[in-house]
Amino acid sequence: MAHRAVHIPVVIIASIYSFTAFFLSIFIACAAFETVNADNVFSASHTATVPIAAARDLRYLLYDVNPPEGFNLRRDVYIRMASLVKTLRKEGDDWVLVLPPWGRLYHWQSSNIHQIRIPWGEFFSLTSLQVNVPVIEYEEFIAENGGPFIDQVLVLQNYAEGWTDGKWEEKVDERPCIDKLMYSKDKQGYYRGWFWGYEETRARNVTCISAQGHASIMAPVLQRNITVTSVMLDRAETLLHDHYAGKDYWDTRRSMVFSKHLRLIGDDFRAKYLNSTDDRDHTIYSEDWTRMKAKLGSAKGGPYLGVHLRRKDFIWGHREDVPSLKGAVNKMRSLMKKYKLENVFVATDADEEESKELRRLLPDMVRFEPSKEDLELFKDGGVAIIDQWICAHAGFFIGTSVSTFSFRIHEEREILGFDPKATYTRFCGDTEKECEQPTHWKIVY
Repeated sequence: MAHRAVHIPVVIIASIYSFTAFFLSIFIACAAFETVNADNVFSASHTATVPIAAARDLRYLLYDVNPPEGFNLRRDVYIRMASLVKTLRKEGDDWVLVLPPWGRLYHWQSSNIHQIRIPWGEFFSLTSLQVNVPVIEYEEFIAENGGPFIDQVLVLQNYAEGWTDGKWEEKVDERPCIDKLMYSKDKQGYYRGWFWGYEETRARNVTCISAQGHASIMAPVLQRNITVTSVMLDRAETLLHDHYAGKDYWDTRRSMVFSKHLRLIGDDFRAKYLNSTDDRDHTIYSEDWTRMKAKLGSAKGGPYLGVHLRRKDFIWGHREDVPSLKGAVNKMRSLMKKYKLENVFVATDADEEESKELRRLLPDMVRFEPSKEDLELFKDGGVAIIDQWICAHAGFFIGTSVSTFSFRIHEEREILGFDPKATYTRFCGDTEKECEQPTHWKIVY
């Protein structure tokens, strides 16, 4: 079914640093950039080269993720980087996290729309993020930094020799690059790379770092061995969570509030097609995430089954624990009958052929299928968020094994206050012998 959305303008909140940065950037606009001599990233000879930030002792942390990684894994990496920035700021340094623009992701396969250089404000509330840790959009970084220059790129990688004596330990060292660098020098000696589709961006230096440990293991390196103003961690997924499922983790996760216009579209869809409203479902949402403390089990949810059915690469990548379409439909009908649910909402990446077969097997299912105009507005990322928001409000949810899309829905339902028994359930493979269910990671305030 086509769905027409009401366009709601998004207010972009400027960083507290922008006003000062604007006038300082005018003052230094004609200043030449000094090339950083950074043959050894662990030497103490580095000096900040951008006067605007040096005058304010402001430093920028940028990051990127392995290109094949999807939208929801990247959200997880953001939590790790936010934790690192908190660690850096505890030492008194004024670090700001620069949000990497979205674009060119594997699962965003709507080739007929422009999906590159997308700011975080399209998908998340910047105001909410900033309550937890200082963040700015990439284009704001360019304006504050006086141009599209990144002083130092650290390409993170594992250790070529693996664990020493089979034992895991936290460590970080400058090492030769294991894989071919995705950066190349131009005629001026700058490094060019993907940089989220910003062709004008360049780096002054690129170094490979072998890292094994939690995100905070990089703090001493950034504080003591590197004194440039802007540092980018490439392949940031290499680092682990500092406090997985602890208060720091949940504070950052709770701050990742979806943009209001996407939530409103999801709420409107629930009301029209699924007989679901916050008042009836006991899912009242607070715009201020710091005040959102729903009691576990307080949420009732809408009278529908929420389903995330992952297909495509999961069919061959996790064949044993992914059901056939017929097996999945049988499970859905069983749950609807057991919990007396009126409708079933399905979020899936199934291709056209499988979607038709799914519709034949489950003709009464409901899906959010945006019009061409809506897709242009929301992008594939926005549609995924709307799907997650609708699934998050279902009376009962079932997801796909080891899918980060399902994991993020688990967390959203935990925030809303759903009974864990109505959330942490997954499809089992048709021939799977031991169908272990997802772990309940209880929210910590």
